[in-house]
Amino acid sequence: MTDDKPTRRDLMKPVQLLGLAFGSALFAGIVTLVSMGFFQQRGPEQAPAALQLALIVAGITFIVVLVMVALMLLAVDPAQVKKQIDTPVLLPKDKPADGTGPDAAGSTKR
Repeated sequence: MTDDKPTRRDLMKPVQLLGLAFGSALFAGIVTLVSMGFFQQRGPEQAPAALQLALIVAGITFIVVLVMVALMLLAVDPAQVKKQIDTPVLLPKDKPADGTGPDAAGSTKR
């Protein structure tokens, strides 16, 4: 007796969520190190400052991406994921989709 409805855990597994956040943090940390000249021949006092700032940026990025993806995941209704949509999404529910309603572009109301 298995359900065909996906659960929130099926949509985005926790390991995938953490992996996405870690990958984003790693990218932000490397970009910060490169932009601060960590890999160039600089003075010995500049390398620790660049490394410290890169770790701070990576930590902030990790937390922000983790929270934002988790919040966006909460907005998805798991029952609606596999449901096929045959009508335009942005049209209001009360107007017909074929354009023959009273507010159609070809109407001559004055």
